[in-house]
Amino acid sequence: MRKAAEETIDFADDEEGVASGAASLGPDGGPLVSANVRYVKSGPAADEAWLDDELTDEELAALGEEDFDEELLAAELEADDTEDFSFDPKETAPAAERPAVRKPGESKRAPDAPLVATAIAVSRPQDVAELEDEVSEYGSNDDDHRPVPRISIHAFCETPETTALLERAAVDRRLSKTHMTMHMGGLPKAVDHFQSASTPNLIIIEALDGGESLFAQLGELAEVCDPSTKVIVIGRANDIGLFRELMRQGISDYIVRPKSPLQIIKSIATLYIDPAAPPIGKTIAFVGARGGSGSSTLAHNVAWCAAEEMQSDTVILDLDLPFGTASLDFEQDPTSGLIEALSSPERLDDVLLDRLLQKHTERLSLFTAPNLLDRDYDIDDQAFETVIDVVRGAAPTIIVDVPHVWTGWSKRLLQSADHIVITATADLASFRNTKNLVDIISGSRPNDSPPILVINQFDAKLSSVQPQQYEEHVGLKPAMVFGWEPQLFHTAATNAAPIVQVGAKSKTAQSIRDLTSFILGRTPIASKKSKFSLAGLVKKKK
Repeated sequence: MRKAAEETIDFADDEEGVASGAASLGPDGGPLVSANVRYVKSGPAADEAWLDDELTDEELAALGEEDFDEELLAAELEADDTEDFSFDPKETAPAAERPAVRKPGESKRAPDAPLVATAIAVSRPQDVAELEDEVSEYGSNDDDHRPVPRISIHAFCETPETTALLERAAVDRRLSKTHMTMHMGGLPKAVDHFQSASTPNLIIIEALDGGESLFAQLGELAEVCDPSTKVIVIGRANDIGLFRELMRQGISDYIVRPKSPLQIIKSIATLYIDPAAPPIGKTIAFVGARGGSGSSTLAHNVAWCAAEEMQSDTVILDLDLPFGTASLDFEQDPTSGLIEALSSPERLDDVLLDRLLQKHTERLSLFTAPNLLDRDYDIDDQAFETVIDVVRGAAPTIIVDVPHVWTGWSKRLLQSADHIVITATADLASFRNTKNLVDIISGSRPNDSPPILVINQFDAKLSSVQPQQYEEHVGLKPAMVFGWEPQLFHTAATNAAPIVQVGAKSKTAQSIRDLTSFILGRTPIASKKSKFSLAGLVKKKK
């Protein structure tokens, strides 16, 4: 079959999505051990059996009108004939009986074998009943920061709106390891394209048709696809019957009229991120708008507060290799552990990481900078990402102290961090640099919240830039403003102690606690205090 002309948008050279497609991955991103064909012949009894299944509460809710709120939920669960369903299971039953094309080397199956799907059937009826005006945000659970493994994705779109959503999804940090190629033409183009091209790990199809036509085209696609390839269908019909039939035939997921790229990202992540895998930590990158802004000091104090007052296991990575101050702030000898890990990132595992980390407290560990100037620090950019990925498996909170440099690795690190804290001072140079940082970071992270802005060393009488000017011209309201308190910071640095210990009742210490709570979304765990007792006071006097 002649290959039709196509207009391809390739993100292979895009900085946020550089990664080669893996040959074949399973649901957890590892090698696929099963080689079952997605579509096989099913008997007539199996074709009609699903019609007798009772609908669950979630499926009943999906059959209601799309626009509803909590007050009308009970009414929407009743029978409703207002929805225009475009799918009739009885009409498409013959299409489900099409025999699968057996490829060379594949073993024959029993003639009446039930339908088998290698792709994960993600039963998410709530996606079928997606609200018209409200889009569920991706990030409501602890898996929102998990990156999708290195896979290849081909998307076949029908409308410009879906194309724009996929373009925004392709540059998201969670898909930074994937390789996405986009085509126009929908299902017919996909069938034609894979006549002569190898199939990727994931195919995303936008389908405007429904019913027998849709399943006939999906059958043609199954004949030219590898058994391990997963398929996500983007459609318009909000039909639970269509959803269940697609799941029965091995489609990985069905998304109804997505309004946000986060819906597409979540669907992909659900397929390739193993829910049974251990959780990974969130990375919080601290960067100064200029040198001497106090970004490292704030990073170290927030890390200590997160570990000791929030009781969250925390690791500090001091990436200012020649001039880092983490060893000074925590009174530790600088070691070569971090540079050893960056020099041979392929050797780093959990066992080696435990040996290289410095334990400061029971919950706070350090990856200090070596502070040596007798060597060059020409580190491969990929090494930083590899080391951080390993460290994320060791603790739930990772504080990354990014030096005031602008290199390929520092830029990618900021773009891939879960949270970014910019520390600025109230002067013109810092004001200009903050605006540039916010513009470049926000432009490369369209689906994430903006960076957190912190003003440090502020003096209402002497500072040339006011916090309100940052909000007006930079577009960010400072989350915290730290006053000019040189004596307090000097005392903390001299004693190698955190500010929340040196000046526990000071306004600065409370601001650090508030900033830590804001970043982690947690509140400090109150320490047990002895209750005041008048009887006890009388006994002491006696």
